[in-house]
Amino acid sequence: MLHDMSQSLSERVMKLARDLRSEDDPAATAQVVCDTAVAWIGGDVLAGITLVHRRRHIETIAATSEVACRGDELQYELGEGPCLDAAWQAQHVHSRDLASEPRWPTWAPRVAGELDVKSMLCTQMFTNEDTLGALNLYSRSVDAFSDEDQDTSLVVAAHGAVAVAAAQEIESLNLAVDRRTAIGKAIGIVMERFQISDDRAFQLLARLSSHENRKMYDIATELASTGHLPLQHH
Repeated sequence: MLHDMSQSLSERVMKLARDLRSEDDPAATAQVVCDTAVAWIGGDVLAGITLVHRRRHIETIAATSEVACRGDELQYELGEGPCLDAAWQAQHVHSRDLASEPRWPTWAPRVAGELDVKSMLCTQMFTNEDTLGALNLYSRSVDAFSDEDQDTSLVVAAHGAVAVAAAQEIESLNLAVDRRTAIGKAIGIVMERFQISDDRAFQLLARLSSHENRKMYDIATELASTGHLPLQHH
C-alpha cells in the first residue's frame, strides 16, 4: 500500500515515540499503536491488538473498528487464526486471500463471509515475560499487504510492545500504591477506634481478611467508605 511520504521514516518514528510516551494507560497506548499502523499503511486497513495474559487469558486491548474486534473475537472463540499464530509462534503471519486460506479452515471462511475481510497481516508483539501479543491488520482487499507493509508493521509493533509494557508496569505500580494507601488509612482508623498500636491494627485486619475470606484491600476500602468493620456485622 502507499504511505504518506510527507515525513521521513525517522520523523514518523520520532512522532510515534512521543505519542506513545504521552500515554500511561495500556489500552490508550495500544490504541495509539493501532491508529499509527492504520495511518502509516493507509488504504482500507483496520487494526487490533491481541494480548495473551499469563499465556491463558486472551483479549483485544484496542482496535480501530468493530470489524477488527469481531475478527479477533472469532479467533478466540474458534481457537484458530493468524493473530493466535503470531502471538504464539511467528514474527509475521500473512494471508493474501482468506477466502482460499487452508490454515484456518473454520475461521477464515467466516471472517471472509461475515466481515468481508479478504486479507490479513499479523505481527508478533512481546510485551513482557507474562504477556504475549500481536498487532492484527485486516483489509477488505485481496493481497493488500506488501513486503514494505510487513516492515512497517514490525516497526510499529516493536515500539508499541515496549510502550504497552511500560504502561502495564505504571498501571501495576499505581494499583500497588492505591492498595497500600487504602490499607494504611484503615490501619489508622482501627488504631484510633480501639486505641491499639499499628502492629495490632494490622494483625486485626489480617485476621478479618482470613475470617471473611476476602482481600485485606477490600476490607480496608469498605472500612474507609462505611466506617464499619465486617466483624461489627456479626
